[in-house]
Amino acid sequence: MEIGAMTSGLWSHGLIYVVPFLFVLTIIVFFHELGHFLIGRLCGIKALTFSVGFGPELIGFTDRQGTRWKLAAIPLGGYVKFLGDENAASVPDRNAVEGMSEAERRHAFPSASVARRAATVAAGPIANFILAIVIFAGVVFANGRVVGDPIVSGVEPDSPAAAAGFEPGDRVLSADGEAIDYFSDLQRHVAATGANPIAFQVERGGRTVELTVTPRMETREDEFGNSFTMPIVGLRAENVNGSFRVENLGPLESLQYGVSQTWFVAAQTVGFIGEVVTGRQSADQIGGPIRIAQVSSQVSTIGIGALLNLAALLSISIGILNLLPIPMLDGGHLLFYAFEAVRGRPLSEQVQEVGFKIGLALVTMLMIFAFWNDISGQV
Repeated sequence: MEIGAMTSGLWSHGLIYVVPFLFVLTIIVFFHELGHFLIGRLCGIKALTFSVGFGPELIGFTDRQGTRWKLAAIPLGGYVKFLGDENAASVPDRNAVEGMSEAERRHAFPSASVARRAATVAAGPIANFILAIVIFAGVVFANGRVVGDPIVSGVEPDSPAAAAGFEPGDRVLSADGEAIDYFSDLQRHVAATGANPIAFQVERGGRTVELTVTPRMETREDEFGNSFTMPIVGLRAENVNGSFRVENLGPLESLQYGVSQTWFVAAQTVGFIGEVVTGRQSADQIGGPIRIAQVSSQVSTIGIGALLNLAALLSISIGILNLLPIPMLDGGHLLFYAFEAVRGRPLSEQVQEVGFKIGLALVTMLMIFAFWNDISGQV
């Protein structure tokens, strides 16, 4: 009985992590690869395989165009293999192309024009951004969004805001010249600014007061115990006399919100990567599959809307990651195509081979580093 209860407990605990993780990752991978597939087919390039996951095939079918659609055993990514590709990373198999008939060569990926190859490769990350826009827009259209007036209800003692002279009752009008309509606008501006000074205009007693605040970087924990570093100014807002409310958005407004939210998250992500490279941010916030599984499990307890928003956030991150100019990633392929467009001919096979080896080493090191962060974070 004890062994049975233990097995049942481990199974249930595993499902709590695995199911939300697979739900989120499958959505992201499927749409990324669907972008490659659809634009590739539009460009007349034949797709041999569309795989969600790597390794042995679990289930699959072959469509009328000859593409094998499959779900593979290792759910940590996916790929579309086009005619003329040597492997899942779209390394060109030039020997195979040379042995093709003229009719086959017209539909092979390496034989396509630079523009068609670039469009096919770029379509994957672009699909990730479109997915994020659709999710953000859909969730806010279905649920509305909670907004609050930018009125300060309290100022944390010994905080940057207190030092700058903020007082309860202040209404924030603008930050660095940007109009602040809701308290969430203020939070987003502070998050985007980091530790740089912010010039505020606030309304106090019918007059306009100018205050300058330099946020302080602090490490805090969320409700699930996950630690993160963020800029803090020390302003609080409470729901007083209906200052916080649910705002329902129409289809067009929801779409605009989705675009705005995706742009904001993308800018934040790029900024974070830049600060990690320059040493201004710690790289220990970079996580891998274990952390994604943990966060997915935690967020799933809030509801499907929160889990979908997490999928949107991760989709943006995957899109940006794939656009990095590293061979083996989409951005690396685009870099090679840029050289080809300028030179009028592809880089030599030797140069491309060296590039792919370097790219593989970099991607492998990044994966090992992310796994290390995941494991060390659990200790």
